[in-house]
Amino acid sequence: MDSAVESIGIIGVGELGRAVVEGLSDGVEDAPEIHLSPRGARAAAELSQRYPNARVCADNQDVVDRSELVIIAVRPQDRAALAGLRVDADKIVVSAVAGVGIDELRRTLGTEAPVVRTIPLPTVRERRSVTVTCPSHPAVDALFDRLGGALPVADEADFAVFSTLTGTLTTHYWYLATLTDWAARQGIPAKEADRYVRGLFQGVGRSLGDDTRSLKQLAGDHETPKGSNERIRTTRFDASNAASLTTALNGLLEHLR
Repeated sequence: MDSAVESIGIIGVGELGRAVVEGLSDGVEDAPEIHLSPRGARAAAELSQRYPNARVCADNQDVVDRSELVIIAVRPQDRAALAGLRVDADKIVVSAVAGVGIDELRRTLGTEAPVVRTIPLPTVRERRSVTVTCPSHPAVDALFDRLGGALPVADEADFAVFSTLTGTLTTHYWYLATLTDWAARQGIPAKEADRYVRGLFQGVGRSLGDDTRSLKQLAGDHETPKGSNERIRTTRFDASNAASLTTALNGLLEHLR
């Protein structure tokens, strides 16, 4: 099969499914056909109205039958609903189901089709998100290259490490929320504090695009000896806090393996 698939199915049209459709379709001249499951009917209907290449199918089996590559984006607790689907061996199954291994999903589907685990993020809608894939598959890697880049890993043990890193995402948002709450307690209007913190860390996001410098180099380049940034960093992120974070990461990794 050519690495550029022309027909893609999505089972589970939640936030992630919506982001994939938008990333593949918005402003794209050669957008693939996209077949959407009726699950998440409102979102699926809205997407099919916005994009002529997207259509809502009768059921999940209809999605599979019409697609070369099928993205499964249901919640882990809902995967039992996949049982009974007929997935021929010439299909490609892309799993975005957290915590469910390849062998388990293949047993649920009762298929010999290739199954690739992935960690796509909602920023695929902006075609700026690097997506981990396991194992590497030319069609799957090509798909996510269109959405910001694919990062193939060798096995599910490595995949679990990247899944663990992904589990830190909302911690960063909560850190920013804590900063804005502190500023508000100092008398700064909440909207002004929110606006400033967002702008401050959007700049950090842009600096991350410079991959010629390591993350530690970026930190060093943004602080001066005995300056404000160094003071907060060394106070907030001391050895005990670093150890606490490591313990939390190890615990999540053990859970995901």
